[in-house]
Amino acid sequence: MSLPRTLGDLRRSAFSEDRLGKRRVKDELRENLTARLRTAPDEPVFPGIVGYDDTVVPQIINAILSRHNFILLGLRGQAKSRILRALTTLLDAQMPYLAGCEVHDNPYAPICRRCRDEVTRLGDATAVAYLSPDDRYVEKLATPDVTIADLIGDIDPIKAARGGHELSSELTVHYGLLPRANRGIFAINELPDLAGKIQVGLFNIMQEGDVQIKGYPIRLALDVAMVFSANPEDYTARGKIITPLKDRIGSEIRTHYPATVEEGIAITAQEAWTRRAGNAMHLPNYVQEVIERVAFAAREDKKIDKRSGVSQRLPISAMENVISNAERRAIRNNEKLVVPRISDIYAALPAITGKLELEYEGEMKGADFVGRELIRSAIAKTYDEYFTGANVKQIVQWFDLGGEIQLSDSVAAVEALDNLNKIQGLIEKLGPLGVSENESPEQQVSAAEFILEGLVAHKRVGRSEERVFKAGEKKQEPAREKAYEPEDRPFRQKRQFN
Repeated sequence: MSLPRTLGDLRRSAFSEDRLGKRRVKDELRENLTARLRTAPDEPVFPGIVGYDDTVVPQIINAILSRHNFILLGLRGQAKSRILRALTTLLDAQMPYLAGCEVHDNPYAPICRRCRDEVTRLGDATAVAYLSPDDRYVEKLATPDVTIADLIGDIDPIKAARGGHELSSELTVHYGLLPRANRGIFAINELPDLAGKIQVGLFNIMQEGDVQIKGYPIRLALDVAMVFSANPEDYTARGKIITPLKDRIGSEIRTHYPATVEEGIAITAQEAWTRRAGNAMHLPNYVQEVIERVAFAAREDKKIDKRSGVSQRLPISAMENVISNAERRAIRNNEKLVVPRISDIYAALPAITGKLELEYEGEMKGADFVGRELIRSAIAKTYDEYFTGANVKQIVQWFDLGGEIQLSDSVAAVEALDNLNKIQGLIEKLGPLGVSENESPEQQVSAAEFILEGLVAHKRVGRSEERVFKAGEKKQEPAREKAYEPEDRPFRQKRQFN
């Protein structure tokens, strides 16, 4: 369908003055959201946002239906920016504005001097252009060096000189980000980092809906939906949201980390780069679960700062490193199938330690030590999901009788499988993992190593730093007290003499 290109044609189209003349962007978001909830109530409002269907999303829906400016408050890696960017899916596919206008003026109610003069001069022949939803989203990362001129605008003396205008003329204004977001969504990430005096500059636009530039009597009645994100830690660490601004934010919505391992796996599978060109790949479920449980264990560990949080980027980055290590092994050994192992998770420590903010106790032990303990804890919990109550005495006895095996993360699958077959009863226990003796050597080795690592995590089998699996350390039985014999002389404490 061809779109109207002049103001006259626009009046006679679906973009009539009755529909767009007084319709503000918050009304547009509300109308489109209402239509989506009515026509597709079972479909997600924000596709790709996992784990928020019963918590965060309903609160966002309420804020939009209430025509509120709102803030997403949560720790790092909780999809705050992704949610804000997803708001563009609730905007119209095409939005007409006066062609050439810097603030995307409504053709029926222009606010800038240039557009008012243009409509007066040309009338219905005034040219019209269109904005896509992405064009109507403006995002700014708050930093302490942001100025009022960056957000609101300033007088441009060069523009005044070239056009022969007085400095007080509206035609000399260089518009900032807020006016350029007119008739769209303006997002500020990490709001507490914005200097207090700059936050004051947002008051008028949020309450009265207009801005003033550089002290001149220029008022722009902007139409903007304002949304923010912030980290609770920032309130004390780097800055704060000033009270009057918080009072003007309609809704404060708290985000959170995935509530279940399954939700975490879904997010990681969606975000991590797992589909790679080259060899075929099989990603075992238990490897995904271990990686995800590392993040869950870290969020509960006392050695890790709770105020900073553990980002969902940890399992995403770890997953990519795990696959890369498995890919490297397959390339070196000329294997056709890439199958990650538990040893690849230990090789992905650089993707884990950098995401952790350690407390004093953690700093004393070191990031690598803490990371290895988290992996060991995640392996133990995942092992229990598959092998609780399983009889693995035969495997443990093989090691107790002196058996040892080295299983490097770089050894070829065929060679590793030959060694693993020496362990009595090991290959027969792969059933709960969905792996049989008919599967590829890569899959069998990965599953068998998971069982061994699970036994190591439960301290039933030992393993050295060189990845030599051997018998676990036996617990020393407490020394029994000597039985009292009647013929023994009774113990008497010596008398103390001064």
